[in-house]
Parts: sequence; C-alpha cells; structure tokens
Amino acid sequence: MSEQSVNQPHWVVGVDVGGTFTDLFVLDEKTGQARIVKVPSTRGEEARGFMNGIAKVTGVTGAEGAKDIATIVHGTTVGTNALLERKIARTGIITTRGFRDVLEMRRRDRPQTWGLRGSYTPVVPRAWRLEVDERVLADGQLHTPVNLDQVREQARALLAEGCEAVCVFFVHAYANPGNEQAAVAAVREIWPNSYVTAASEVLPEIREFERCSTATLNAALQPVVGSYLQRLDGDLRAQGFGGELLIVQSNGGVMSRQTACDVPVRTALSGPAAGVMACAEIARASGFDNVITGDIGGTSFDVSLVAGGEAALAAQTSIEFGLVVRSPMIQIETIGAGGGSIASVDAGGMLQVGPESAGSIPGPACYGRGNTRPTLTDANVLLGRIAADRPLGGGLLQALNAGLSEQAITQHVAEPLGLTALAAAEAILTVANARMAGAIRVVSIERGHDPRQFAYMPFGGGGGLHVCAMMREVGVTTGIVPRYPGVTSALGCVMADMRHDAVQTLNVTLADVAWPELLQRVDTLAEACQVRLDSAGVNFVRVDEVISFDMLYMGQTHTLQVPVKREQLNAAGLLAAFEAAYQHAFGRVLQGPVIRVMNLRYARIGRRPKFDLAVLAPQGEGSTTPVGEQQVYHQGQWWTAQRYERLSLPVGTVVQGPAILEQPDTTVWLEPGFEGRVDKLGNLLVERTA
Repeated sequence: MSEQSVNQPHWVVGVDVGGTFTDLFVLDEKTGQARIVKVPSTRGEEARGFMNGIAKVTGVTGAEGAKDIATIVHGTTVGTNALLERKIARTGIITTRGFRDVLEMRRRDRPQTWGLRGSYTPVVPRAWRLEVDERVLADGQLHTPVNLDQVREQARALLAEGCEAVCVFFVHAYANPGNEQAAVAAVREIWPNSYVTAASEVLPEIREFERCSTATLNAALQPVVGSYLQRLDGDLRAQGFGGELLIVQSNGGVMSRQTACDVPVRTALSGPAAGVMACAEIARASGFDNVITGDIGGTSFDVSLVAGGEAALAAQTSIEFGLVVRSPMIQIETIGAGGGSIASVDAGGMLQVGPESAGSIPGPACYGRGNTRPTLTDANVLLGRIAADRPLGGGLLQALNAGLSEQAITQHVAEPLGLTALAAAEAILTVANARMAGAIRVVSIERGHDPRQFAYMPFGGGGGLHVCAMMREVGVTTGIVPRYPGVTSALGCVMADMRHDAVQTLNVTLADVAWPELLQRVDTLAEACQVRLDSAGVNFVRVDEVISFDMLYMGQTHTLQVPVKREQLNAAGLLAAFEAAYQHAFGRVLQGPVIRVMNLRYARIGRRPKFDLAVLAPQGEGSTTPVGEQQVYHQGQWWTAQRYERLSLPVGTVVQGPAILEQPDTTVWLEPGFEGRVDKLGNLLVERTA
C-alpha cells in the first residue's frame, strides 16, 4: 500500500442536527471501526453545533481538524425550522394575470375542519404577488406570449420592496414552459443574486396550488439554506476538509451541496428520513422486511412504516397548514412528544403532554438550567428509568437532579390532579405513550396495515425507554432496538444512496400516448437526473432507475402510482401494470371507463458502497454480568431492575425484565414480562414473555 493511499482521508461522517442534540456517526473506512458523538444543538446557529461535533470527532480544532474526513453526509432541519418559524427570505411572486391569489385560495380548506373561524397568512403577502400578461392553455398551446417588459417592471418593483428571492409561476407551464423560461431569463438579467426560482423547473406537474406552493417555498428557502450550507462548507474547508459535503433529501436519498442550494425545498424532512432509511436497512439485515419505526427525540416523535423492505413514499406533505410541499418524501407522521415535551394540566383539568418542548436549552427541569416545568424526561428520571447519576448524552451532563424533577411534577401535575408525585409521573408517561401509539396506528391501521405483522423499531435518545409500552399499546410482537438508537439518523446519513426524482405531466388517455415521444421524455429525465448524480463527485457501485406513472380511470379524482420496467413502456405493458396495481389496491378492476395517464415519474438512484453492518456488532467475549441494580417504579409499585452495560453484552445474550440497559446515547427499559436478546448485529430483539 502506498504512502499516499495510507494518508488519504478515510472517515465518513453522518451528521443529524436535531432540535435538542446534534448526533454524529463516524465510520473509519480504513479500519472498519465506528464511533458515535453527541453535542448540544445550537438553535439558530446550527452550523456552530455542527462544527462543535466535528471538533469532538477529530479531537482537533483549527486548520487540520477535518483533514481525515473524506465525506460528510448531513441531515438538516434548517429548512423545516425556517418554515415553521416563518424565518424565511422576503420573497416575491411573478405570475399569470388573474392568478395572484392561488397561494391564498389553496384547496378551499381551513385550519380547523369543524371550526367556524380560522386564519391563514401566506408566506408571500399579496402586495408582493405581481401579475403579468401571458397565457398557455392546458394542452400546451400558446395563447398569449409573455410580456417581458411587464416582467422586468414587476421584478424591479419587487426589488424596490426589498425582496431577496423571487418565484416565477405561470399557469400551465408544466405543459409548455416557453413563457415561463423567457420570463425567468428576463428576471435573471436584472436580479442581483441567484435566488430566482422557475416553478416549471422545481415541479413541472399539473395542479396550480401545489406547484405554486412548492416553488414559492423553494424560493423563500434558497437564501436561508444556501447561506447556511455555504457557511458550513467554508468552515469545514478552513479546518482542512477536502472531501464532499452531501445533504440528505426528504426522499431518503442524498444530493450534492449545490443541488441542495438550488432546490432546498427537498430537504423539508431531511433528518427523520435518514433515520427511516437506516432502520429499513438494519431491519432487512436482521430478517425483518416489515417494520414500524419510531424516532423519539428531545422535541418530537416521528413514526414511519417500512413494508416489504421499502419505506413508504408520499407524493406531498404539509409542513404546516397551507405550507404544502409536493415532492417525493418518506411518509412520516410527526407529533410533539419527545423527551423535552412539557406536561401540564389545562383549564379543563386534563393532563396534556406536548407539543411545547423545553429542548436542550434550558432543557428538562432535572437539567437544573432554569426550567421549572415537568417534561417526559423528568417523569422517567423520577420513576428510576433514567439514573440521575448516569444521564444520557455521552457525558454532556455530569448528573441530573431528580429532586428538581419531583418538584416540577408535584407543582404542575400532582397537586392540580390530586395525585402523588409518582402517580403523576406515571400518568405523564401514560398520556405520552397513548399519543405515540395513536401516531403508530395512523401509519399502519389507517393505511390498511396490521401492526401485529410488523416489528417495532424505536430509535432516538428516548426510543428505548418506551419500546415495551409501544408493544403493549399497539400489539406488536417484536421490538428491535438498534445498536446505537440515539444516532440512528446520523447512521442513516452514512448509509443513504444518492437519489434524484423528476416528474412530468402527460395528462392523456392511455390510447393517445405517443410512445416514441414518451420514451424520449424518459431519456430526457434520466439524463437530467444523471447530471445531478455526477455533480456530487461520488463513486457508485451501480445506478438504478425507477419509472412509474400516476394513472386513473376517467372521472376519478385520485391517481394510483403504477411502477413499470423499461420493457413495459408500451400500451399493453402499461395497461397490464395499471390493472395489476388497481387490483392490488382495490380488489377489482373496472371494465369500460377510459384509462388516463396523468404524470410520468422518474427516479435515478446512485448506489453508494455499503459498509457491513457487522461492524456494529459486539466484538470479543464481552460480559453478561449485571453492573448493579436500580429501583424502578412501574404500574404502581417498585421493582428491582438489573442494570447492564448494553454495549458489553455479547451476541446471544438474553436479558429478562425488569432490567435497565445503559449506553452513552440511550437507555433501554425492559418491563417485567419482557425479555431482550442480542442478535448477530448487536440489535436488541424484545419480545413478551407474559
């Protein structure tokens, strides 16, 4: 081996910036060793928390701190938080005359379905939504050429209002983008920066509201996400980093930093998506193709479903009411129930947990940093499930103050409800568990899946504390606690493939499909996606493609996604694929109605080299001897739980509940009547024994 190859960067680092902690998973490709790092997140200054984590990984700050890192894959919530907090760039819209209110009209929905009142404030005020003369018909025919003088005039008007970004959105541009492309070119001539978004470039798909919303949010995020990633890249380069910075997308794939700057709207669910992809990979390697994932962090509980080894993808999501993003993304149900979720008694005397969170600063009451209201973590500390003298977070805190937890629970929950502090703490957990179980039922039962046929995989810092409760609540027979639950999202960053999705509206009957033209469109989308893959400078073991169509019977409203192979791209092949998909979804096919082909969808996936999950497995003989005992309050009584150092348990070890399994990034609570077995990859398989 040459000296040059020995000295080449050899670390791959996955970084997940959460609301409470920033987690890092480090894989040394030269030795095959892995390690984990946790540092507090710095809300509003995410780059600083990120760099603190890199410094802790390398043990070095300054110009040589990151020289051994070959690749950094980053899952970020910067875009999501910016949208939720409305901390986005001043953005204007230039649109077709008569369509300035598309964002406000939405789908004639309202914030509270059954309420008599409700309000909605668009991300772009009406004064910054300006119109110009142009019109393309639904079939792509040019009706009115765009008036470029008006476009330039409106762009100057938006600049005068202090707008930093602009979105050009023309009706039916998905069918013929000519007018929109000419307008964008005119705007870019006079716009002082690169933050100019063409709706037809972001989402060339039918449905004007969804296209306008997605493109506008993309424009509003470009300055925010772009500046963050540029600053982060600069800081890394200053520390000696010479590799590739990749960003996780909402679809579970990764993209280059430049692509993330161009289409930041694709990072809307970046962090949670990485965790789901890691869980899917770990579950497959452990022999489970069907798994429900539950990420319990400091702020939220994110739940998703993996069926047949594949994570479920949704066509769109709402970050908040009215903030619709139409882009393929992992189907994730999120509720405000995490370790920092605050418990309170409302005016009606009902116990509530979340959605407000104490986060990491000031954090739960037991942190002793000024918060006096009880959280889910405080309940777990008071009940003995988290040892106050051995807190989570990899040594971030020397100790927790159980007395402060008891004081907060007594004052805010126990006394108002007439309960003891211990009973109140159990009540907090009961409410939180019920809310989490409800989210699991949403992604399983409500979508036609029996949760009893799925394993449950908890991750995040709090996942292991609630695994048995979730199994009881939902009826799942097997729980899978991964080797490093607290950094699973960061692990998913390292494991994720590079993926780019594209869509093109066709809106024709199956009988009218022009197949030579369609094949050309597929090739065009494939080429565009390949350019994106190539821009990242990453080596792939292979490149796969996924082709599908949104189809329906004439007269129906909702489409059905129909996957096809290239060899099926003909009338007979597409008909057979549609009928098979319709039969599977609805149990029958219809005879007589005309079949319509609405959208062509294309994805190109660059498969990155996979590391062997066995590197996470326990090495050596280990130890099965308990390291002590711990008193845990459960179901109205105290139990003596054996305490184990989880990472020291060898493969095949069986632990009977009640037991506490501790590791730097999480604690696992095995209730009485449950047992855990360490499998070949170091996962803890939890099953009921009573």
